[in-house]
Amino acid sequence: MIEATALLRDLLRCPSVNPADEGAQRVLISALEGLGFEVTKLRFGEVENFFAERKGPGRHLCFAGHTDVVPPGDGWSHGPFAAEEEDGVIYGRGAVDMKGGIAAFVAAAAGVRGHVSLLITGDEEGEAVDGTVRVLEWMHEAGKIPDFCVVGEPTCKARLGDVVKVGRRGSLNASIIMPGRQGHAAYPYLADNAVHKLIPVLAELVAGQLDNGSEFFEPSTLQITSVDVGNVATNVIPGEAVAKLNIRFNDLHSGASLTAWLKDVLLRHAADATLSVKISGEAFLTQPGDEVDTLARAIETVTGYEPKRDTGGGTSDARFIARYCPVAEFGLVGTTMHKVDEAVPVAELEQLAQIYVALMHEFCR
Repeated sequence: MIEATALLRDLLRCPSVNPADEGAQRVLISALEGLGFEVTKLRFGEVENFFAERKGPGRHLCFAGHTDVVPPGDGWSHGPFAAEEEDGVIYGRGAVDMKGGIAAFVAAAAGVRGHVSLLITGDEEGEAVDGTVRVLEWMHEAGKIPDFCVVGEPTCKARLGDVVKVGRRGSLNASIIMPGRQGHAAYPYLADNAVHKLIPVLAELVAGQLDNGSEFFEPSTLQITSVDVGNVATNVIPGEAVAKLNIRFNDLHSGASLTAWLKDVLLRHAADATLSVKISGEAFLTQPGDEVDTLARAIETVTGYEPKRDTGGGTSDARFIARYCPVAEFGLVGTTMHKVDEAVPVAELEQLAQIYVALMHEFCR
């Protein structure tokens, strides 16, 4: 048997700030091999990943998670990598996001038969280039794509069991470089003010709603995140202006359709502007069905709460998994993730393990 709290402490003591691993995956691999899992280490670039599988009866259930964490910052009342416990609460960077979820799943798998696997990456908090994406490609080639995947991100808002993520909005980052001609502010007819050219573009982009939302998603949003000319003088007309923006979009759009819209707006206002776009992820939705229903029943069995199906928040590695199989996200209460004194109550961690046990019992039978 594996205790979730003991395994979590061992993981928290590994300062695995992205891109370093510092022994975190070694801790997990040792525990999983002791439970009969066959582990395949998958290093891509500088990133440590692994896939662990223990075959058994029933459908194949995979758990996805990441051992890398964000930097701890200053001001902790407990050491960020000391795994200290006080009043039934364990403190440490990654306690919630998401070493706690991993520890709970491994503890659950210790006492359950069935076809169970883990997709573990060390590249979720970074560029996410050599992590889950590459492991999924390997899994596809090896014929190991599961029937259902649960990502153990901290999805709950106020209490364990209140939210299951069944989709995520897409995210698009864009940069607009508006050219002009520098000059003296007293002689504007000798210059071409790049800011003046940029303003109507930005005004149109923020003027109206992209949509009114869809059945499972809230309305898409556009936020201008930066406008910069690098001008330290008060009497110089800028010769170039740069604007950056982020669009969080629902299933009524795609990265390609939004890019085309941005290009059209620029073409009408300033054909000489330069647009660069990076799409972090497309919107996706796991349609209602047996997989999510089984997870929801497991949550309600243990907590007594019927979870809300939700698609809010930022992006996660579920956006990659959705290309291959049904996926949902469910984990701890996320109020302390990425914060100083990130922490998880021991009772909540143990209850999460019980939920994963209930899910395995029904799904893998």
